[in-house]
Amino acid sequence: MSEKIKVNLYTDGACSGNPGVGGYGAILVYVDANGIKHEKEFSQGYQTTTNNQMELLAVIVGLEALKKQCEVIVYSDSKYVVDAFNNKWIDNWIAKGWKTAGKTPVKNVELWKRLLKAKEQHDVSFIWVKGHAGHEYNERCDSLAVDAGKKDNLKQVVE
Repeated sequence: MSEKIKVNLYTDGACSGNPGVGGYGAILVYVDANGIKHEKEFSQGYQTTTNNQMELLAVIVGLEALKKQCEVIVYSDSKYVVDAFNNKWIDNWIAKGWKTAGKTPVKNVELWKRLLKAKEQHDVSFIWVKGHAGHEYNERCDSLAVDAGKKDNLKQVVE
């Protein structure tokens, strides 16, 4: 059996107002067997969204773009996304029927479910990076996300 492809996924979401106009940015980075770096960028803006929705969608879109099983490290400045997995919040939400520890409904359930489906075939780990702190890919993702929210092709609803 061949070794899984190793991919880094850098993500960020942005929102002007919360809710408000926003966008996401994601960059997949892969180094092939010849040592050649490949990068693919994704972004989209939305008319009305939240920062957390954009943070989630950035990860979802990046994972959904992968065509083969991969070992993926997701780098995100969203504690919401990273802690949900690293602190096992998502396992508790599922066990409680998508309720929080405070017994309130988990927000963005459809996006969380889509993210779980997108990561099913991959080995995914999450690393938190400090936002706006000079991390090359985080800064690029932030620019992609902010710029996406300023374009004319804004989608109305987060799918």
